[in-house]
Amino acid sequence: MDDLKLVVSPSPHIRDNDTTEKAMFAVLVALLPVLAASIYFFRFDAVRLVLLSAAAAIATEAIFQRLRKQPIRVGDGSALVTGVLLALIVPPSLPSWMMILGAIFAISIGKMIFGGLGQNPFNPALVGRAILAVSFVTAMTASWVPPVDTFTSATPLMLGEGAVSIPDLFFGSVAGSLGETSALAILLGGIYLFYRGYLDYRVPVGIFGAVVIMALATGQSPIFHLLSGSVLFGAVFMATDPVTSPITKVGRWIFGLGIGVIIMLIRTWGSHTEGVVYAILLMNAVTPLINRWTRPRIYGQGVKISE
Repeated sequence: MDDLKLVVSPSPHIRDNDTTEKAMFAVLVALLPVLAASIYFFRFDAVRLVLLSAAAAIATEAIFQRLRKQPIRVGDGSALVTGVLLALIVPPSLPSWMMILGAIFAISIGKMIFGGLGQNPFNPALVGRAILAVSFVTAMTASWVPPVDTFTSATPLMLGEGAVSIPDLFFGSVAGSLGETSALAILLGGIYLFYRGYLDYRVPVGIFGAVVIMALATGQSPIFHLLSGSVLFGAVFMATDPVTSPITKVGRWIFGLGIGVIIMLIRTWGSHTEGVVYAILLMNAVTPLINRWTRPRIYGQGVKISE
């Protein structure tokens, strides 16, 4: 017992080898099938928008860190991921200067004004897309470039159920945002993230479940709503962001179900044909409350001591 030494150190006492760089690299790897599909269907426009958005996002974050006299940490990959995600949720015909402006908004307003990585309450890429949508309505909603070997320039949600075949929706030969048309590519990326442990199934399953139930309840096709628009991409790559989603298991179920319900409310009774961006941002706003409501009870709290 005399040889026993008690070593006292500051928290955290439980550590692993995971880092921000590894997590961001895993997301980029998961996005490779989506990037490949977008380049296949939309050719140069996909390359143009992804490169411009990524470069603008990295540059904006570096400028903010320099102005604040902070270490330049763009090497962690978070700005790169934000830029790539933003490019994948905009129309292929978006002008280059709008893409650059959207990336600047995503990093500056969606991330850096809150303090940087880990402190932003809203998904930065979705903030950038929302600002573009309200600032440039025509460019973001009315100018769709048809993919290779197709003739229609309208999105499946605009055309309605039955206008586009399920195989086209699954493989991606339909008009839409760069990374949202191919369900196959998105699912491949999601499987990889789940395998690596960076995707909690509760959020996407909650979204899918709510969409299916509400579609059936309103007499619509659940498969059409799952495969059209940005439901899959949003559920896999946006809603599962660990910074802006709940930390508890029950909270993630509530978060996912809430997103799915809002999507279907907008699509069914709203004037907007989509709804995924606003649904996720709205649920991002209530994430702190969900965390508060669903946090585990402290051991012994609320227990009455009998006298």
